[in-house]
Amino acid sequence: MVRFWPVLRLRTILFGVMLFVAALPGLSAIFLRVYENALVRRTEAELIAQSAAIAAAAAIVWPVRPSSADAASGTDGAARPEMPRSRDQDLNAHTSYPTDVVGGVQDVSTAIDLRASPILAERPKATPLTAPLDTDALAAAKRLAPAIEETKRVTLSSILLLDRNGALLNFPGRQGSYQSLPEVKEALAGRPQTVLRLNTTYHRRTILEVFSQAANIRLHHARPIRVNGEVVGVVLVSRSPRALLRGIYEDRGKIAIGVIGIFILLIGLSAVLGRAIVRPLESLSTASRALAKGKRETPMGSALQVVEIRTLYEDFDAMAQSIDQRSRYLRDFAASVSHEFKTPLAGLRGAIELLQDHEATMTKEERATFLANMAADTGRLSHLVSRLLDLARADMQAIDVDAATRIVDAFTVVADSLSSEHFQIVGPKSLAASAVFAAIDGPTLEAILMTLLENARQAGAGLVEVSLEQSQDMVEVRVANNGPLIPEADKDRIFEPFFTSKRTRGGTGMGLSIARSLARGYGGSLDLLPDDGPVTFVLRLQSVRPA
Repeated sequence: MVRFWPVLRLRTILFGVMLFVAALPGLSAIFLRVYENALVRRTEAELIAQSAAIAAAAAIVWPVRPSSADAASGTDGAARPEMPRSRDQDLNAHTSYPTDVVGGVQDVSTAIDLRASPILAERPKATPLTAPLDTDALAAAKRLAPAIEETKRVTLSSILLLDRNGALLNFPGRQGSYQSLPEVKEALAGRPQTVLRLNTTYHRRTILEVFSQAANIRLHHARPIRVNGEVVGVVLVSRSPRALLRGIYEDRGKIAIGVIGIFILLIGLSAVLGRAIVRPLESLSTASRALAKGKRETPMGSALQVVEIRTLYEDFDAMAQSIDQRSRYLRDFAASVSHEFKTPLAGLRGAIELLQDHEATMTKEERATFLANMAADTGRLSHLVSRLLDLARADMQAIDVDAATRIVDAFTVVADSLSSEHFQIVGPKSLAASAVFAAIDGPTLEAILMTLLENARQAGAGLVEVSLEQSQDMVEVRVANNGPLIPEADKDRIFEPFFTSKRTRGGTGMGLSIARSLARGYGGSLDLLPDDGPVTFVLRLQSVRPA
């Protein structure tokens, strides 16, 4: 299953589950309608079979009359004498088999559909007779009466025999004709017909019968009786369809299997959702609690992946790495701060102790030297505190989302303040460069450029070249100087706080860290090119067009 499990979105899975749950009532209603329609068609098939048997029996017992061919006269006008016939010959003479008999088995096809078949009014009363009863039909009806009564008792069907004029035969106390009924007309024309009619005598016995569409209808099937190929009467059979609840009870085993199958499907669906969603979330919750306690624990993933859960795992891993990196940064930062403060504080303490112990024996020059050293250490501490505040402001700076600064303007301000006879700064002078704007405010961009140019000057560079490269949505500011190359071992550490090679000249190692934080605050970056050419810093910022 895992091999074929597609990586779906959580909303897709939830929509599928909700759709399945919402469709269950509709599916149940469709099942009831289809099942009830099947019950009605089963009743129709039973009526067709009953009427076919009665029609065949009626054809057998129908009085035999010579046909026009049998009564043909000779040349002298005398009738041809009737030859004795066997039982099979007599049956064949009275019965006309349907044309859809193949191999001796008739294919019984039903035509009733509750959705499409019209429901007629209740069968009306018989109309008065317009012609005398057929004596042959009466004789056949009397011979069939015991069989019809037994069939009615067993099948609970209403069975009427009609003659060729639609007159009722098997109810001696009732006379009338059903020739006007559409199903009888079709049967007298030689075509069997089934219709649906209302049953006004129906009374609902249980509240559940409101779900039944066929509870108050009755099926009426009319079948012709043929003798010697001629329609001599009609069998009219009617019965209410099998009740829906009774049919469900009779087929309770099959329905129970279907219900169990649905429950198994729901259990399987719950298991899939639990494995794809619940278990990964529980594992992620456990890993989050461990992370809150300072422990790094990797949450267990699931083979059945969901897009949102997988993304959540990726975000959690990125967060855990960021927290771990931040923790290490804070530890290293605290260690660096303590180290940077320790040296001047130790100098101050030593000078104070010497002054306290030997002030009386010191010369004026020695006291001046100690005080000068104390002032230098105090100045270094003050400078460190100031740079730490600058770094904190850079990390927590308020971003102006609408900021847009022309890079050439910021470069001009910085270049004018740092250029000298021994330190030349060459910037972009093309007309295209003058139209480049970056998504950063002017003072922040000036502070970054000032740090890069000042570092180049302190490193001993005599020439700095600043160039611009613009893409579709980014702009690169390249600052290259001709100063000494940075040692390979120091390239990965120059952006670390407090890392400096000019500590003896008052360097704090905070400048590049502050500049990178300022760039990142505006969605940019500051990096050192790794090649062996001139020392080149690349400042990447988002390119904007001024309003």
